[in-house]
Amino acid sequence: VRLGRGLFARPGVYPATVRFANGASTIQADSKADVRALSFAVDVPAGAIAPDVTRLDFSMNNAPTFPINDAHAFAALMRVLGASGMFGRLKALLSLSFKDLKGIVQTLARGRRQKNSGLQPYQKTRYWSNVPFQHGPNEAVKYSAMPAPDNAGQPVGKGASVLRDELLRHSDQDTAPAHFDFGLQLLEPGRMTFKGRPRDAAFWVENASVEWPEDQSPFHVVGRLTLQPKSALPDTECAAWFIDVTKFALPDHRPLGSINRARWVAESASRKARLGSAAVAPAAPRSLVQQLGAI
Repeated sequence: VRLGRGLFARPGVYPATVRFANGASTIQADSKADVRALSFAVDVPAGAIAPDVTRLDFSMNNAPTFPINDAHAFAALMRVLGASGMFGRLKALLSLSFKDLKGIVQTLARGRRQKNSGLQPYQKTRYWSNVPFQHGPNEAVKYSAMPAPDNAGQPVGKGASVLRDELLRHSDQDTAPAHFDFGLQLLEPGRMTFKGRPRDAAFWVENASVEWPEDQSPFHVVGRLTLQPKSALPDTECAAWFIDVTKFALPDHRPLGSINRARWVAESASRKARLGSAAVAPAAPRSLVQQLGAI
């Protein structure tokens, strides 16, 4: 009963579109150290789950936590990164409190560790939501896409598009399509501890850089995402495509925590800027048409 809410309360097979991507905001070689992402949008029949809901979005990357802990840390980091020139950034740094400076150092350290987690094919990588989401009226969850152990994939080397090329090779040539088990991790404040101490629910929701321990609250598989053979979409279609886990969500499955509220504003502004120049922007990584089976 706790797991079967929203989309996962209706067993079935739903068409979906997934996008694999690198984390950097600028285009760079696939072989450069970076965070890797998997996002997908599920198409649902109108009225099947809720009135006027025809799409549900999910977004993950290959780290279990978000490097920026909360909205305050996000604001401090943006104050520095958004300053003009080296002198402007130095001035912004000097204006911060010791606590905020410490937070920026911790954020950068976490980001560096996540970027250097190793390079492997998209279809053989595990992904996490990083941040919590509401799950019905009285639950919170994180989610994860876990690759099947037998997903086919060849070693990737160095180059501008080695991850993209390997994903397309898999889609076009490998006999068995890769799939990911999609799991939910329930917030269990009575079982979960941080540094040996139990914490209240607000702590786990508001601190995005704190991992929910899987040995105390494991992921439960509720669906399967299957990559369909030869399903790459044209670059022009990908360029205008986006994910929005706030806009395309059921009322009882909205993102939780201050970092979600802060980054939604930034991501919305970034999307508007990108789509406004889509005609001249470099091509986005290709997408694959998929199926999500809720079980």
